[in-house]
Amino acid sequence: MWMQTTDPLGSLVLSALVAAIPIVVFLVALVGLRLSGIVAGLIALVAQLVVATLGFGMPLSAVGGAGLLGVLTAVWPIAYIIVMAVWLYKLAVASGRFDVIRSSIGGISKDQRIQVLLISFAFGAFLEGAAGFGVPIAICAALLVQLGFRPVRAAMISLVANAGAGAYGAIGIPVIVGAQVGGLEVHELSRAMVLVLQPLTLLIPFLLVVILDGLRGLRETWPATLVVTVVFSGVQAGVLWFLGPELADLASGLAAMVALFLLGRVWQPRRIHREPGAPEPEERRTGLREVVTAWSPFYILTAVILVWSLPAFKNLFASGGPLAGLVAVIPMPGLTGSVQTPSGDVVTAAWSFTPLNATGTAILIAVLVSFWTTPSLGARDLGRALAATLRELWRALLLIAIILVLANIANYSGGSASMGTALAAVGPLFPLLAPIIGWIGVFLTGSVVNNNTLFAPLQVATAGQLAVDPALLVAANTAGGTAAKVISPQSIAIAAGAVGLAGRESEILRASLWYSLGILAVICLWSGLLSVLLA
Repeated sequence: MWMQTTDPLGSLVLSALVAAIPIVVFLVALVGLRLSGIVAGLIALVAQLVVATLGFGMPLSAVGGAGLLGVLTAVWPIAYIIVMAVWLYKLAVASGRFDVIRSSIGGISKDQRIQVLLISFAFGAFLEGAAGFGVPIAICAALLVQLGFRPVRAAMISLVANAGAGAYGAIGIPVIVGAQVGGLEVHELSRAMVLVLQPLTLLIPFLLVVILDGLRGLRETWPATLVVTVVFSGVQAGVLWFLGPELADLASGLAAMVALFLLGRVWQPRRIHREPGAPEPEERRTGLREVVTAWSPFYILTAVILVWSLPAFKNLFASGGPLAGLVAVIPMPGLTGSVQTPSGDVVTAAWSFTPLNATGTAILIAVLVSFWTTPSLGARDLGRALAATLRELWRALLLIAIILVLANIANYSGGSASMGTALAAVGPLFPLLAPIIGWIGVFLTGSVVNNNTLFAPLQVATAGQLAVDPALLVAANTAGGTAAKVISPQSIAIAAGAVGLAGRESEILRASLWYSLGILAVICLWSGLLSVLLA
């Protein structure tokens, strides 16, 4: 039994700085040296292996188990979900339905500032609530490229826009998990999320317009921007406060899309903004039935995923359920029963293979139903779209696997907890820095869910020491993680694959980095202020 420690060097600050070396190496390799994501990831992984084994004393058997878990998780469920989502998108393009979708968006407004609010912010939030796992980033970035945006800009905009929805993931899972592991009521944490994150969410649509066209664009599109932010944030805050996190993104995204559609019937900006080099939108009349049919893959996707998310469906596969035998849970050698945490708990790490109730399977069903209901598509088109998806995404998926191996080794070596514990040692200033722990967690794992699993207990324990509301600190942890999703290697890899820039992740990271840090700074300042106001 190996005893994990968060302070192997006898100085918590020094141990935390050593634990942070792989993150710094990765950022320097990508941003400073402009290496490809895969090369930068491999260099950072070597650094992580050295830090874990020599710095934290992690045995090679545990390193192997953590790495194996990272590879398996990258394949299932993450790669499965991403490939299925992009395959669905490519079928929509191959069927010609995407031309109708593009026309229907242009019918709401030819102005690309309005299109970004509709696609990346509103529709992206809707997809985040339905699927999560990078699906909205992949689909929305690809949509923007089809509408004439440059690939790097399309990816960066979709990543920044996701900050308004990323905290609630698929059917509110990040908040639900954060409450469970932190010993909080889900509704209590849900309301804390309104206090911590909603002010920032109100600003995201304005930020997107400023990114595209500066303050002039904001002056010219303020009616649309104001309508989107008020409707989206109002619905999201209301759902979170009165119902809980499950429908926070679905309801707000749908409401914002409807609001933009209705506004577009009575108002348009005087000057139509188009990105440099963007082709003029085609003038094409489309009937309501044609538009509804064209969007049907996404309706089908949402409907199937909602069924997959119902408690009654999940209970079929839970322990003791009638279909529990279809779920394979494989303990990780070298970790399960072989590692003890500083709190005395024995690690029980396992990989779950869930062929039927996986989110990727729900998307696969949407792919097949869309294919069967599209007479213009044949079996050859189905296979060709899948082959093209795999060709375009393999580099992105490889990078995700590398990062997850790195993240798991950091987590199980005690390095991630070391960084979090060091930040927690600052005492009364901790609420100001609490979001940074969440930022680190999501940067390492690419997942707000994993971040809350890792650091929510630390936030709750620190809140008890400081006499601060624990729900406030877990909400700050979740919000900080949302800021990191803008530049997490997993998100960057998904965006790069979706816009055809696999191997050029550094360009997207450089375009997105300051927005992530700016969002994090706002969350830190607001969380610190809230802790004083609510004391």
